[in-house]
Amino acid sequence: MKLNKLSTICGCSLWTAVLGGVMLAMAPSTGQAQSQWPSRAVHIIMPAGSGGSSDPLARMVATELSKELGQSFVVENKPGANGNIGAASVAAAKPDGYTLLFSWTGTLVSAVTMYGSKPFDPVRDFEPIALIASIPNVVAVTAELPVKSLDELTSYSKSNPEKLSFGSTGSGSSWHLAGELYKKMAGASLLHVPYTSPGTVVTDLVSGRLQAAFPQPIAVASLVQEGRLKALAVMADERSSSLPDTPTTKELGYPDLVASTWFALLAPKGTSKEIVDKINHALNGALKKDDFRNELLRRGYTPLGGTDTEFAAYMREEISRWDEIVKFAGAKID
Repeated sequence: MKLNKLSTICGCSLWTAVLGGVMLAMAPSTGQAQSQWPSRAVHIIMPAGSGGSSDPLARMVATELSKELGQSFVVENKPGANGNIGAASVAAAKPDGYTLLFSWTGTLVSAVTMYGSKPFDPVRDFEPIALIASIPNVVAVTAELPVKSLDELTSYSKSNPEKLSFGSTGSGSSWHLAGELYKKMAGASLLHVPYTSPGTVVTDLVSGRLQAAFPQPIAVASLVQEGRLKALAVMADERSSSLPDTPTTKELGYPDLVASTWFALLAPKGTSKEIVDKINHALNGALKKDDFRNELLRRGYTPLGGTDTEFAAYMREEISRWDEIVKFAGAKID
């Protein structure tokens, strides 16, 4: 009787061990899951509305990654608070490679430099994947303003202190930071007026409610060609394909008055190096393709790419650089 009881107990233990071993063998290891990535759709969080000027770029990138990796990459818009809402949601996401962040200078830099209570830290909370492209800012003014050059704008603003205003897509945005850089470098006198969308800024610039703005060329090129706005300078070392007749700040004697919006992909902190490398390789592969590269150039972008390490170093440099401008502007947000 004792033997039978013992046999029963041992039998249960044996089956438990066998079943446990089978289940363990069937369960994919972390390494296997990573090697199988992506096995389902990947969501790219776009921390701005679908009508923004950067939204088409995010969708172009998603399309190219889908081609390169054979899986759907879906853009999901999460606007609000200068991109902080969408970016913070990715920082808190599971680091499994299925939630990525498409972001840019303003959102990533201002999170560190402007906010007292930081919604996220771009260095601490993300794994950098790669830079995608950059596009310069341009000094644009309303057609009625009696200036024809950058120097004339500076002189006119000094003669009319705090009577000229420039609009941006929000405090800490690249349009805002570029304007503050111009004020610091040239000694100009302009008041900052934050808006919530690029379209509203451009509309008010055309109407004359604003006197200046520092957008990307793509946002104003057609209006400049129609004579409804004036582009005084491209804030870059090279001219923009969107505004080929507009001189650069370097040409005009301001070699350090350079501002551009760069775009990049990031993943939540803790995402495996294997997955980061896969995305980086796919993105760099797409950027080497003539059709994608030429479309970026046509839209006024400079294709970038590079390694995750290079992007991480560049982001730190940019945070340091723009922190000085934020302090100059006194643009802290509690």
